[in-house]
Amino acid sequence: MTQLRHATITGTGSYLPEQVVTNSDLENMVDTTDEWIRQRTGITERRIAADDVATSDLCVHAARWAIKNANIDPLDIEMILVATVTPDTFFPSTACYVQKGIGAKNAAAMDLSAACAGFLYGLDLADGMIKSGRYNTILVIGGEVFNKIIDWNDRSTCVLFGDGAGAAIVQATDEPKGILASYIGSDGDYADIDLLGIPAGGSRMPVTSEVIAEKRDKLQMNGREVFKLGVRLMPEAAQRVLREANVSIDEIDLLIPHQANLRIIEAVGDRLGMPREKVYVNVDRYGNTSAATIIIALDEAIREGHAKPGDLLLFVTFGAGLTWGSTLLRL
Repeated sequence: MTQLRHATITGTGSYLPEQVVTNSDLENMVDTTDEWIRQRTGITERRIAADDVATSDLCVHAARWAIKNANIDPLDIEMILVATVTPDTFFPSTACYVQKGIGAKNAAAMDLSAACAGFLYGLDLADGMIKSGRYNTILVIGGEVFNKIIDWNDRSTCVLFGDGAGAAIVQATDEPKGILASYIGSDGDYADIDLLGIPAGGSRMPVTSEVIAEKRDKLQMNGREVFKLGVRLMPEAAQRVLREANVSIDEIDLLIPHQANLRIIEAVGDRLGMPREKVYVNVDRYGNTSAATIIIALDEAIREGHAKPGDLLLFVTFGAGLTWGSTLLRL
């Protein structure tokens, strides 16, 4: 009988910039208050990268930790997938800069764009690549420097986001563990820039002085609609992978949802029937780091002992596009 291959995470790493911006700091920058931000988002502070720091810089730091924790040589890496909507440049890809930074000379490298769902999209791709038999070791990264696409005078968005990166080494194994089920989806009917996105900067609306004056090169978001969609789509995505794997929510040791907003996280946990103590939360300290939130949370949970070998973990996310996904993982 042919031995089934599984894709498992053998090492994780994360990196957060040193600069901390608290809600009190934002009170001096924009018309908001610490109480208003806490009540509506659960966020108390976020990390902000320096002006001379790019997304790939954060990704390289996170990747080095993941490589160390997986106890592999960078030359073992065959593919680098970087999920980001804040790339260093449109091209070359941020993944190519990461490849250079970590010395993974044997790896192919590419970026993928699925907004906040990016890391789980990358994990799903890595799972398929490894199960195909063509790849054995893949580096999946979620990294963002959101502070450079935020309008810091818009209190509805500038309070929400932070910068950071997380990385996972995904490898082939014959053991019955790793990714047990994975699902990603999208609905282009919601590809409305004013719902969640950046109008300018691409071929549809090149950046001009007029565009910059109108701040169309900055993030736009309809928070109320995004909230409603996230609360509906994430439980649906999670339930789909649970059904596929024939696993009940009671068997899950830890739920790691996209860290967008504490109210969304709590609503998703409640709809799934997960006790609050089994839902991992760090949005209070880092804000929404988009494609990086789940992998940063996973790395932190492992280091803190909240996620241990053998645990059954459930990841769930959603982002602009709309995009969404869920992954069931035996650590």
